[in-house]
Amino acid sequence: MSLSIQSDAHFMKLALAEAQKAFEIDEVPVGAVIVSNGKVIARAHNLTERLNDVTAHAEMQAFTAAAEALGGKYLLDCTLYVTLEPCVMCAGASFWTQISRIVYAAPDEKRGFNRIKTDLLHPKTKIEGGLMAEESADLLKSFFKGKR
Repeated sequence: MSLSIQSDAHFMKLALAEAQKAFEIDEVPVGAVIVSNGKVIARAHNLTERLNDVTAHAEMQAFTAAAEALGGKYLLDCTLYVTLEPCVMCAGASFWTQISRIVYAAPDEKRGFNRIKTDLLHPKTKIEGGLMAEESADLLKSFFKGKR
């Protein structure tokens, strides 16, 4: 396994830990971590129920925390690790951050940004999907099974 893949797996595990935190407070279990220069600068999970805010997705919370950590709104040379494919809103916000890379775990067949055939991401943003998808999908299935 290459160093990059090992690093990606490490950071995705941290995002999954954030998703678990969301699960434990009865939020849809999505977690996000933003990394700059090999260091975590933001950790977040869904807070839509707790904050009564439909925009409080894990990615949105992470973008705000990362911008605060860096002292600016642009997330150049940063990577977002998120446990679920970003929705259109979060993909659009990522465009404005100019984040360099997004790595997501599970695809979101219903609401993921890949369903929309437009350029939602910044042209320089690299996207990779599927890393630890099964672990993320299992947590989401467990959450929604408990809701039915």
